[in-house]
Amino acid sequence: MIDLYYWPTPNGKKISIMLEELGVDYQVKWVDIAKGDQFESEFLAIAPNNRIPAIVDHDPEGGGAVVSLFESGAILLYLAQKYGQFYSDDLRQQQDINQWLFWQMGGLGPMAGQAHHFRQYAPEQVPYGVKRYTDECNRLYGVLNQRLADREFVAGDYSIADMASWPWVLLHQRQGQDITQFPHLKRWLDTIHARPAVVKGEALGAERRMSITDEESRKVLFNQTAR
Repeated sequence: MIDLYYWPTPNGKKISIMLEELGVDYQVKWVDIAKGDQFESEFLAIAPNNRIPAIVDHDPEGGGAVVSLFESGAILLYLAQKYGQFYSDDLRQQQDINQWLFWQMGGLGPMAGQAHHFRQYAPEQVPYGVKRYTDECNRLYGVLNQRLADREFVAGDYSIADMASWPWVLLHQRQGQDITQFPHLKRWLDTIHARPAVVKGEALGAERRMSITDEESRKVLFNQTAR
């Protein structure tokens, strides 16, 4: 059994989609990030960066002690390697998947997250911030659109590289992007959205999604320091 520490954010959905695609048993541990559950000691013992998602695998390959992981990219890699799915046995194909997984982790995710913040959540409009991150999302969409011009999926067959980026591109409107300007990306988005496991994984916790409008939630979610 795998415990999934989760809230319905793009990073959380990467793992719920992967688990649904694998068809393995998992148990959801809800981490309400607007209420501060991510700062509870039980969660910090698993995810010291106080961010979801995280997992605890009670039945790791080879037995022994449980395996706990934080960081969505690391979790995707772990699950792909454990179950031998949505990855590759070929060295070169592995590196292709890896580089696009890390591209999402280091580029698309953080930049789209900043676009969400400045466009949706900032207490005052910061035109430079809005333009900076909207434009960078646009550039990254262009990179992915070009990548998909001559292939169905990001790195050969459908893989964790696709699962990493898809939940972020799904929110293109919130990032100020016109998806019709990226026809290959739109085709890819729709193709993946037609997969039953993706539909189920993306919908997990839909009723719990929040609108950050109150000041207390903003204090919990934003402007945290080491204290």
